[in-house]
This record gives sequence, structure tokens and C-alpha cells, in this order.
Amino acid sequence: MSDSAVLPAPDLDLLVDDVETLHHLSSVQVLDQMRELMVERNRLDAVLARLGRHAELTQAVQVDGLVSVRSWLIGHLHLSGTEASRIVRVGRAVEHFPQLGEAFADGSVSAAQVDVVASAVGDRERAAAQLQGIDLGVFDRAWTQVAVTSSHRALVTAVQAFVEALDPDGVEPDPVQQRALSISTHADGSVTGRFDLDAVGGEKVKTALESIVQADRPEGDLRTRVQRQADALVALADRQLGAGVLPVLRSVKPHVVVTIGVEDLVADGTGPATASMGFGATISAARARWLACDATVSRIVMGPEGTPLDVGRTHRVVTPGLRRAVVARDQTCVFAGCGAPHHWADVHHLVHWAHGGETSLANSALLCEPHHTKVHHGFRVERDPGGRWRTHRPDDTEIITGPRTE
Repeated sequence: MSDSAVLPAPDLDLLVDDVETLHHLSSVQVLDQMRELMVERNRLDAVLARLGRHAELTQAVQVDGLVSVRSWLIGHLHLSGTEASRIVRVGRAVEHFPQLGEAFADGSVSAAQVDVVASAVGDRERAAAQLQGIDLGVFDRAWTQVAVTSSHRALVTAVQAFVEALDPDGVEPDPVQQRALSISTHADGSVTGRFDLDAVGGEKVKTALESIVQADRPEGDLRTRVQRQADALVALADRQLGAGVLPVLRSVKPHVVVTIGVEDLVADGTGPATASMGFGATISAARARWLACDATVSRIVMGPEGTPLDVGRTHRVVTPGLRRAVVARDQTCVFAGCGAPHHWADVHHLVHWAHGGETSLANSALLCEPHHTKVHHGFRVERDPGGRWRTHRPDDTEIITGPRTE
């Protein structure tokens, strides 16, 4: 079979069940199958949106004891709230934009493209267009043409231009109404999220993150752009929490909480899923020891039924005075080749205090967050008798960044 041969409509059962079939396809055939599948997916999404609209008009979901199609989609089909809302919104929109709906039904336009129009041109915008004598049919045809022939971004721009022209002298939109942030915590404690910001708010966030990204570019840095931006976001939170200027939460200053048994804290090894955090995430004992290097520690004695029997005084492991002394000596992160500024760094215990290490200048080192993590996962830093910091890999070989002075 040649690369240019046209395959019939994709056999989903075959593609899913017979992996060998995929290996026999040429690159052109694989791409052709993806195009065909996207068309079929768009057609299915169109049918689903129309069914959702019909169910809404006929109140079909009441047979299952619910009052909205959105809640039924979430509860019965296990969709996210965002996806359920889009199905309902798109189903309503195709009634008002038949050309777009027709292209959606034949598979040449996606649900996401229809939602660009549905999200921006609702009841209020349609009413304003009618008052101004604007024929939305013209825009329906134009937007359909853009959706079929141009990029997703081009459609967004075209629709946004219409909305802005509809009321050029209208009230400036409240930026607060344009902002949204959603955060999801997964079973392993990792976090994903999405945010939508107005132009000014987005500029502020990008400026703050970029200042940290550009200032933290150590030699040999292999992080991707997205990794550097994620590190910058965490660093931004670190600084705000450390500065002590955030609003008080329930009579205490906001802080990261980690709870771990003393036996696990002083034990060796990783100790996976041993410590718990304030928002419910579970982390390893090794990660808890890393956080405990430069933290405030409270002792709580628990009874056999989980009732606190005694709460000891809270102690700051690294006092402000000791930190000033460590900063004066080290000035930057001491990990080989880094040099991140001291205000990004934690005070690391060379011998952890939970293992008997002293909280002293001699037993302390400044490490930025990424390198503090590495040191708690096999790397090692030490200060030689001449006052030079040396960094060793997990295999105990030294990282050399320049001519070594013996």
C-alpha cells in the first residue's frame, strides 16, 4: 500500500485493539487517519450538543431527578464542570448560528471553535445586535469561513473584534470579572491548574515571573522554559510567605504545614507517603526532612486515639541571627555552578538536626530550592578547611566548575 493511498473511514475497534495495525501504517496514513478521526469526533460532538439542547428544552433530565443538563452530564457521565458547561453552551449557540452549526454537524468545525462564538456572543450581545439592526447571519457565514479555513486564534480575533465593535463606547469591562483561577490536587499531592487573566493582570504576572526567570539562569541550566517559569512561580510564593506580609489566616500567618511522626523524621531512607501537608497532600519523609531544614517546629504528643495530649513550644530551627551569619558568609547558593541570590535560599543543615546535627554556622549552608532538593536526594555539599564549598554527586564524584585549587 503506497503512502498516498486513501484509507476508508477509521475502524476504531481495529485501531484500539490491534496495535500491529498501527505499525503497518505509513506516516502519511497515520496523519490521514487522525484527520478522519477528528472529523468523526466533531460530528459526534455536534450530535451530543444537539441532544443536550433537546434534553434542556424538554427537561428530560428530570426523569433522573435532576434539574439541569449540566448537572446530569457531571453526575452521570462524570464530565468536568467546564466540559459540561461547554456542551450546554454550544448546543444553545447552534440554534442562533445555523451556518456554524451545519459546519459543526458535517465535522469541518470543532466544538471548541463553536464555543469561541458561544462564549462571546450570548443573549446580551445578540440583543444589542438586533437593536442596532445588525444581521448576525452575515457574521455567522464569515465566522464559519474563518473556522473552516484559518487557525483557532484567527477565529478568536474575529469574534472578539465583533464584540468590541458592538459597543465601542460601552463601559470598560471590570478586570476582576475576567479573572479566574482553578487548582486541582491529584492523589499523589501534585497540583495542576489553569488561570485566565485580563491583559493588565496577565502583564503583571508575566513581569513578576520573568524577573525571577531571567535572574535565575545558572551555568549549565538544563531546565526547559516551562520548568523555569514553574520554579519562578514557587519562588514568588516562597518570598511572599517568607516576607510575612500576607493576610492572617484564622489568627495565624499563612505557612506551609507538614505533619510527620518523630520516628519517621529521624529515620534514614526515603519513607514514601509518610508525611501529610496542610491541604491534604502526602509527601515522603525525605521531602519532609528537606522542608524541616529551615522551618519552625512544634512538638505534639498524640494519645492512642489520636487526641493531642501535649503541645510543646514552637521553635524556629534557624534563628534570624543565624541566618544573617550564614548569608554574610555564603552570600549565594553554594551548590557548584549556581550562585542564586541568598533571598532565594534556605539554610540547609549539613547534618540534619533530626539526626543530631547542630543548628550552627559550621553546620549550615545556603541552598536555593532546586539544589536544596538535590542535596536531600543524593547530592552533597561540604566546606573544606580552606573555606571552599565543594559539591559531590550521588556517586561521590565532585562537580568541578573551574580549575581546582588544592
